[in-house]
Amino acid sequence: QVQLVESGGGLVQAGGSLRLSCAASGRTSRRYAMAWFRQAPGKEREFAAAISWRGDSTSYADSVKGRFTISRDDAKNTVYLQMNSLKPEDTAAYYCAARPYTIVVEARQYDNWGQGTQVTVSS
Repeated sequence: QVQLVESGGGLVQAGGSLRLSCAASGRTSRRYAMAWFRQAPGKEREFAAAISWRGDSTSYADSVKGRFTISRDDAKNTVYLQMNSLKPEDTAAYYCAARPYTIVVEARQYDNWGQGTQVTVSS
């Protein structure tokens, strides 16, 4: 298992930017694909972005494509989500998740989760 801790959330105006971080510890020697999901109040958790264990492949939800960028620094065991041109509809709790090797977009396929960090975008 790997433990995940998110940080970097906060309150930002529409059009602004935030960078989320997800620090991994534990069995970090395993080769994990990493993902960001988000969950707004009263809604289901939804996929936002993912990156393969090698960092050579990424996937984005249509709603964030062109605005969000996922990246990883394996020397620091950290995954990042750079969020630009934020919109009020991006307001949600953002969760980091990990699974072995391959990218998938279904939350149920991930068995390692962080506690989440809140992002609030004001209009």
